[in-house]
Amino acid sequence: MPLPTFLRRPQLFTAFIGMVLCASSYAGDWALPDLMHLLAQTKSGKATFVEKKYIGILDKPLESSGELSFEAPDRLEKRTLKPRPEAMLLEGDKLTLTLYDKRPLNLRLQDHPEVAALVESIRGTLSGDQAALEKNYAINFTGVQGKWQMTLTPVQKAVAKVVRQVQIGGADANIKTITFEQVDGDRFEMMIAKVVTQ
Repeated sequence: MPLPTFLRRPQLFTAFIGMVLCASSYAGDWALPDLMHLLAQTKSGKATFVEKKYIGILDKPLESSGELSFEAPDRLEKRTLKPRPEAMLLEGDKLTLTLYDKRPLNLRLQDHPEVAALVESIRGTLSGDQAALEKNYAINFTGVQGKWQMTLTPVQKAVAKVVRQVQIGGADANIKTITFEQVDGDRFEMMIAKVVTQ
């Protein structure tokens, strides 16, 4: 049986391979709107975290661990269990901080734009709210569905004075890492593991 024409003529074979690769690449395209749509389908979730804080004046990072929970559209709770109990609860515009053996501290996000931007980087991502993210950040998105990363660069001057960038990485609808890089060189890294409920 004779070979097909495109196998006998190398330039046609090369063109054919190019067409197949382009088609495969197109079929596997994974863009920011796709991620946001997928994240928006998750209405609640629980996870554990390990956080490391790299602070310039310290030789070793400070490490803490605990639990995270999220309920769409705007409730986010971070409970630190080690090295000592602390809690952060965000509901709408209200942020409540409960530090070890101290009275709860209540803040309104609108009074603290730099805090609001940091919080919204997480909450906006969890809820799949691209518009909320774009209010505070320029978004650079890379990767594929099984391994993606967003780099958020502040667009508000008040935030840019404190935060250099936020990097969020994950797979599918699961956020796995969050890194905050501050202008002063300090860095906070959080590793997240989703809790699977039975």
